[in-house]
Amino acid sequence: MKNSPLADRHINLSAKMADFGGWLMPIEYPGGGVLAEHAAVRERVGIFDVSHLGKVSVKGKGALQFLNSVFTNDLDRITDGQAQYTLHCNSDGGVIDDLIVYRNSSTDLFLIPNASNTSDVVADLLSRKPAEIEIVNLHESFGVIAVQGPRSREVIKSFGINPEMDYMAFEHVQIAGCQVILCRTGYTGEHGYEIVPNWNEATTVWDALTEAIKQFDGLVCGLGARDTLRTEMGYPLHGHELSLSISPVQAAATWAIGWDKEIFSGSQALRDEKASGTHPRIRALVSQDRGIPRAGMKVKNSSGELVGEITSGTFSPTLKKGIALALLSHNVKLGDHLVIDVRGRDCIAEVTKLPLVASHVR
Repeated sequence: MKNSPLADRHINLSAKMADFGGWLMPIEYPGGGVLAEHAAVRERVGIFDVSHLGKVSVKGKGALQFLNSVFTNDLDRITDGQAQYTLHCNSDGGVIDDLIVYRNSSTDLFLIPNASNTSDVVADLLSRKPAEIEIVNLHESFGVIAVQGPRSREVIKSFGINPEMDYMAFEHVQIAGCQVILCRTGYTGEHGYEIVPNWNEATTVWDALTEAIKQFDGLVCGLGARDTLRTEMGYPLHGHELSLSISPVQAAATWAIGWDKEIFSGSQALRDEKASGTHPRIRALVSQDRGIPRAGMKVKNSSGELVGEITSGTFSPTLKKGIALALLSHNVKLGDHLVIDVRGRDCIAEVTKLPLVASHVR
């Protein structure tokens, strides 16, 4: 089990800690837990330690072209100083990982993959790269701290930094005397930023942020709230809505595929699947009763036929209802009422359009 550079801070705050992708990370804190932390992000501001996320450097002549031949999205769509969400697929269209690419230049790119998939991403890229490109796993060289919520601008401004950045743009700035990458990204559906400090300076940046959010009635938040926030938005989590067996086409992530690119890893399989139109799809469900869906629960139609399975399920603190993301048959339509087997009890849920709450990321 690996530890975040901020582990001592979480333990001192009596956080509930748990395994998350092989890392011991805070799930919630005393004083309200997930519900209070979720509300803080939707209404004010919250900060998260997400240092378990991977960090990878890809440098050298042709680095951008190389990554563009592997990842699904088109790196030519962004310019230097912008970041892009993309997917790393195998030849069958299965998802090795979803990740963010930071484009410093065409010869210098920085990747943030998921914690448990970082080694797989690096191994696959190393097996494909030309000799002139250097790929370095920097997983434990940097921390990552997310500042999320409608008052996140004010938090960033309190450090003398102009918070008005385009969505998915990033800058190199200083916070509390430490050099960091500041990016207008997040995983909550709210206006927010992600900050990447050096590993040995992460505590300095964290302490400054925890002090800064006090004047805005902000909270330190755990990964439990991060999960409820992202589920309300319908954001996929690898291992749930994306996996080696759940493709981007099935996960409704086709917007992150550069279909005009001639080739990328898994391109033919994904094109064939998209053209077939008979693939299962990730859709949102909202409980019409007191049932709380959980991952792995079976979903049937009104005739009792199995039509899919819950991939993520939780109680929505915003809607005050059970919500879920589910991989469902292509025959299922918006507005359909389905039956979820919640521990032996039939619960009714409606197929609903995403996001389940309004997005404020831009």
